[in-house]
Amino acid sequence: MKLNEIQDLIKFVSKSGVSEVELETKEIKIVIRTPKSASQFITQAAPVITNPVITTPVANVTNSPAVSENKSTPPANNVSEDAKYITIKSPMIGTFYRSAGPDKASFVNIGDEIAPGKPVCIIEAMKLFNEIESDVKGKIVKVLVNDSTPVEYDQPLFLVDPS
Repeated sequence: MKLNEIQDLIKFVSKSGVSEVELETKEIKIVIRTPKSASQFITQAAPVITNPVITTPVANVTNSPAVSENKSTPPANNVSEDAKYITIKSPMIGTFYRSAGPDKASFVNIGDEIAPGKPVCIIEAMKLFNEIESDVKGKIVKVLVNDSTPVEYDQPLFLVDPS
């Protein structure tokens, strides 16, 4: 399904007055829910995966524009430490938010236990706020992205300790 077809579907659903539409094909599953209130509008799109995929951890990711060198810890140690963690990655391009609003608490913080289906962040794409849910069970070890910053497709967002 092409992006303009998805946009047309969203426009059609918002004008039709229905509260929820689900569309599933071999390649993609789309769920569109119209808001109950003006502050709530969540659209989810995810590829349909027949076989589960284990995410490979990515190590040594920095998000600040100025990279500082830390001479005390060689990068090889970071790779071996981060190798035991599972990475939660961005399923889309957009703006990363740790909470549902500026005055709301973060969905997850370092040390929080998560389970499959638990929201971990929101990614805003094309004025739609997509709640990103965890696919893994474990404990948040590291948040790799700053709040309100742009993210790319497949960019690491969180490191999770599955033990």
